[in-house]
Amino acid sequence: ARWFRGCDQGCFPVNLPELCIRRPVMTTLLMAAITVFGGLAYFKLPVSELPNVDYPTISVTANLAGASPETMASSVATVLERQFSTIDGIDSMTSASSLGSTRITIQFSLDKDINVAAQDVQSAIGASLRRLPDLNNPPTFRKVNPSNAAVFYLALSSPTLPLSVVDEYAQTQLAQRISMVRGVAQVQVFGSQKYAVRVQVDPDKLAMRNIGMDEMRKAVRTSNSNLPVGSFEGPYKSVTIQTNGQLFDATSFNRQIIAYRHGAPVLLRALGRVVNSVENNKVASWFNNSRAVILAIQRQPGTNTIEVVDGVKSLLPSFRSQLPASVNLDVVYDRTLSIRDSIDDVQFTLVLAAGLVILVIFLFLRNLSATVIPSLALPI
Repeated sequence: ARWFRGCDQGCFPVNLPELCIRRPVMTTLLMAAITVFGGLAYFKLPVSELPNVDYPTISVTANLAGASPETMASSVATVLERQFSTIDGIDSMTSASSLGSTRITIQFSLDKDINVAAQDVQSAIGASLRRLPDLNNPPTFRKVNPSNAAVFYLALSSPTLPLSVVDEYAQTQLAQRISMVRGVAQVQVFGSQKYAVRVQVDPDKLAMRNIGMDEMRKAVRTSNSNLPVGSFEGPYKSVTIQTNGQLFDATSFNRQIIAYRHGAPVLLRALGRVVNSVENNKVASWFNNSRAVILAIQRQPGTNTIEVVDGVKSLLPSFRSQLPASVNLDVVYDRTLSIRDSIDDVQFTLVLAAGLVILVIFLFLRNLSATVIPSLALPI
C-alpha cells in the first residue's frame, strides 16, 4: 500500500510500514481500535448450526376421526389441493394422509412474502369448506421453515398417573410457558394423549332397537352440550336459569337417553359400553421404554440457538417444583451440545494456531523483543 506525501520539491511515495514507524501513537491507537471492535463483534456473532435460509412454507392440517387414509386423501386432501393450486407462486405441494388426519405442505417461491401466502392459504381453506366433509374442526395452517428443526426436546412421563393427566400438565403448564421464552417459535407436542370418552356400541343391539348409527351419534352429541337456557322475568325480579349439561366421564354418558322405543327410554349403556380413553389412541411416544409425552421446542429464524436453549433450561427447576412428584421431566435431546463442542473446537484451533505461529517466529528469530512485535500484530 502506497500513497504520496506533498512537499516543496514534489511528491514521493510513502509506504505503510514507514508511516506506522513515523507515527507510533497513531499506529497504537489504530491497533487498539481494531482489536477492541473486533473483540466486541466476535461476541455478537450469531450462533447456529446451519445458515439461516427462510423458505416460505405453510403446513395445513385437517382431522376427521375414524376416516381411513384413502378417505382422507380423496375427500379432504384432494379438495384442499385443488383449491390451493389456484394460489400464485407455489413451487411444490405435497400431502400425507393417515388414519383420521392429513397434512399438506405448500412451499412457495423465495420471492413470495410468507404473510401474503398465509392470507391466500386462509382464503383457499375458507372457499373449500363447503366441499369438505363434516370435519371435527376446520383445517388449520401454520408457517413453517424446513431448515428450522427442533433444538430441544423434553419428555414427561409418570409410572402411576395416566397419560391423559401427564398430557394436561404438558399442554397447560409447560408448553404455554416455554412458548413465551424469548426466541422460541413454537412448542410441538408429540404423543399427545388428551382425555376423551369413547363410546363402543354393539351393532346387533342397535339393530334390535331399530336405531341407526347417525341417530346414535346425534343423540350423544346433543346430550353433551352446555347451552344457555334463558331467564324468568317477574314484576319484581329476574331469575337467570343456569344448567350444566356437559359430561366429563364415562359414568355420566352411560345414563344418557339415546331414543325412545315403545314408550320407554333407551339408555346408552344398553347399546354398548363407554370407557375413559384419549382422543387419538393410535399415536404414542416412548422415552426409556416408557410411554411419555414429548415436547419439541423450535426457535425463531435468526435467533441464537444457545440463548434459546439456555432460556428454556432456566425454567426446568421451576417446572420440576410445580409438577407432582410422580411426574418425571427429562431432557431427551439438546441440539446445542454439538454446537458448543464445535465452538470450543474452533476457539481451541484459533488459540493453538496463534501459539504455533508465535513459537515458529521465536524459533527463527531467537529474539524475544522481535517476537513480541508480530505477536501483537497477530490479533489484527
